[in-house]
Amino acid sequence: MYADDSGNSVSAGQRWLRGGASWHLWVALGAVLAAFVVHAGRVTVDGGMDNAIVVHAARTWLDGGSPYADRHFLYLPAAVLAAVPQALLPVGVVRYAVPAGVVAALVVGWGCALRLHGESLRSRFAVLGLFGLAVGFAPFGHLVALGNWTVAAVAVLPFALLLAHRGWWTAAGVVIGVTVAVKPLLVPVALLFVFARRPGALAAMVGVPIVGSVLAALVMPDPAGFLTRTLPFLLSGRDEFVRLYEASPAAVLPRLGVPEAGAGLVAVVGAGVGVWCAWGRWRRGGGDGAQRVGEAGAMVMLSAFLVSRPSYDHYLLVVVPVLVAGVLREGAVARSPWFWLAMVPQVPGVSWPGLEAGTRRAFRDAVTLCVLAVTVAVRGVRGAGVVTQRDCPGRPALGAVPTRSAPAEQLPTARLDR
Repeated sequence: MYADDSGNSVSAGQRWLRGGASWHLWVALGAVLAAFVVHAGRVTVDGGMDNAIVVHAARTWLDGGSPYADRHFLYLPAAVLAAVPQALLPVGVVRYAVPAGVVAALVVGWGCALRLHGESLRSRFAVLGLFGLAVGFAPFGHLVALGNWTVAAVAVLPFALLLAHRGWWTAAGVVIGVTVAVKPLLVPVALLFVFARRPGALAAMVGVPIVGSVLAALVMPDPAGFLTRTLPFLLSGRDEFVRLYEASPAAVLPRLGVPEAGAGLVAVVGAGVGVWCAWGRWRRGGGDGAQRVGEAGAMVMLSAFLVSRPSYDHYLLVVVPVLVAGVLREGAVARSPWFWLAMVPQVPGVSWPGLEAGTRRAFRDAVTLCVLAVTVAVRGVRGAGVVTQRDCPGRPALGAVPTRSAPAEQLPTARLDR
């Protein structure tokens, strides 16, 4: 065993992973990522099925129609304007530019997750971790092929958590707000700002998408389309095509014979328990602050995925890189064997008996989502730690317990790996 710069013990394997990556590893990673881009460009027309929906909405608006005439367009008005450049580009460019942009955003998200946990971007762990996500986690390839704008959330969540960890909470609220204006997937992160008692960050997160959507709606032929068409569609969850691919218990359990009311109740209760566990993880503190912010943020997102309609497999990419990037840290959620058991259904190329059809992979996705949510929840609330000053730079930590007999920096903290 060795000790790092902070005095924490590290194994020889950790030291090797944190060492600099050779150019051979970088070439191998680049080849794999390039293969994803080229393959997606060859098999799709508009850069992916989901991206085609957004591009079609932008073209409809440019032609004077309402983007919300397509009930599968599930984005805020600002997303229409953001998609205009894609709508104006030649199809031959878009079909390769979109998957390339998705891969680039996934790389950015992984890099931000690494920096959140203090890992080097040039390390073997940085290269091998992204390589593992690309070849060993099916949602990675699915997201590149679909061109879904979920990738914005995948890139921005770790970036926002990094900003929050470094004390720049309002900036974190702004970047989350910009992402919500394009796709409202990161709305649950508002709870993290509530936990941290950061009203400025919360106001920025709420205000940016409201202002952006109102301004964009003013140039739409149907300015209230999101409220009158898309929102009721999302709340009803009655689209049979969408339901076949949803991983939420509210969608999967009825396919197994559970009454819809009971399935919905299970999902709501699970989400409520998840939020309570996220709050407990935030209050418990411990670690160096990165684990606290990362795990609490991941838990609120997983709670939302349990109850949201729709809820797809590529949504998992929003939280998994944040958790995997912390695996070298003592007490990390990704060190739990249950975390990796949750990933087993997402191994590409495995034919699970009875689940070969694409419309039945939702059962595998539901297993991963539920096991992962339970793992993060249990690991998050176990033990009783003391929040140290390092948990929130620039502000006294919530729940800190100072004493007169010892300075705050000498207070013990609970080990998270017990």
